[in-house]
Amino acid sequence: MNDTVKSWLGKSREELDEIYKNSMPGSIPLGDTQGTAILAGSSLSKIVAVLARWLAWQGKVFDLFCAGGDAGILVNKITPFSWKFIVAKVYRDASWMDGNETIVIDYSKTSFVARVIRDEIREVEPGVYLGKVWWGKKRILDFALTVDYKA
Repeated sequence: MNDTVKSWLGKSREELDEIYKNSMPGSIPLGDTQGTAILAGSSLSKIVAVLARWLAWQGKVFDLFCAGGDAGILVNKITPFSWKFIVAKVYRDASWMDGNETIVIDYSKTSFVARVIRDEIREVEPGVYLGKVWWGKKRILDFALTVDYKA
């Protein structure tokens, strides 16, 4: 796990919100990413991150199809076998958190299972993204994505 992401596991929701608000969207990731669920402000956040990775969600695989890499689709890697499931549209739009530009991961028209979910991500450092998960208009979780650009 990336050192920056490890440090996020010990932060409060407010601290993670400040990091997110002070970051730019960056480039939309391309290819395979490693995901980390973050239960902000909880003493169990490290255990939750490990269990979520082993049992439920390993990350996302991005496929950009528009000129300039400004939009595309992704699929989540879930289950201990990293099955690719739950498709979303990816594009730039205003963040529900602060109104500034962000990268939106929108399941509303691509997934019956996750149609009420919207993720937002911003690139905090090269290849490291901090994300917010919304259920309807209620924020429920934070997460991290890391990209290995050397691969």
